[in-house]
Amino acid sequence: MKELFHKLREAECDVDAALERFLDDEDLYEQFYSELLNDEAFSNLGVALNENRLQDAFEYAHTLKGIIGNMGLTPLYETVCDIVEPLRVNTSEGVNEKYEELLKQKEYFSQFIE
Repeated sequence: MKELFHKLREAECDVDAALERFLDDEDLYEQFYSELLNDEAFSNLGVALNENRLQDAFEYAHTLKGIIGNMGLTPLYETVCDIVEPLRVNTSEGVNEKYEELLKQKEYFSQFIE
């Protein structure tokens, strides 16, 4: 088993369920993992929040939520959910703090790439 999956399990990610969605193709999962961590949606979300474009921010966050959820990245998923829900009702209360937390988590998970 690749080191990535060991590290993700230690970080309380649901990699086993995610791998089922990837038809147990570890290489494909690893490719998507790398692409996710470089996805422009993270920075686009920050720009939209800074410019108070809440609908755009919602769309970026919702996109990330779907991808992160399908990949079983539970800690990231929980944080992005805390961003999506306020934006869903067109408020940004507490969202900037959660966005900063999301970026820190993203940086942490970026260390797992071999």
